[in-house]
Amino acid sequence: MSALVLDTHALIWMLVDPPKLSSTATDAIKQAVTDGEPLYFSSISIVEICYLIEKGRFTQSLMDQLLMDMRKPDSALEVVFVTDDIALTLRKIPRAIVPEMPDRIIAATALEMGLPLVTRDHKIIASGILTIW
Repeated sequence: MSALVLDTHALIWMLVDPPKLSSTATDAIKQAVTDGEPLYFSSISIVEICYLIEKGRFTQSLMDQLLMDMRKPDSALEVVFVTDDIALTLRKIPRAIVPEMPDRIIAATALEMGLPLVTRDHKIIASGILTIW
């Protein structure tokens, strides 16, 4: 198994509601962790989580848990910042298929890194990048 990139919802569900993940996604995440592989997520997911907290969809405890889990010495979670290469790879994610910018950034992150993206987002799946769900 290889490292994985997590979409925002996959990251959130992994942290606070694992039963919402598909069995395939759960197995892939568990295998990556067992193999000592990182679970990457885009820095845009932190922005999205802040936004969801502001909207009242989640409480601050979600961000607290994410930050705590990221900072553990043995954490598999690794943030990937939006680089110029990721920004340019964004052009390979068709806007007509994946119209939301955060989703395109997350998809471009996985594509640029050459890793599968754990997502249930049907638009991202339809974009043709390698996904797991």
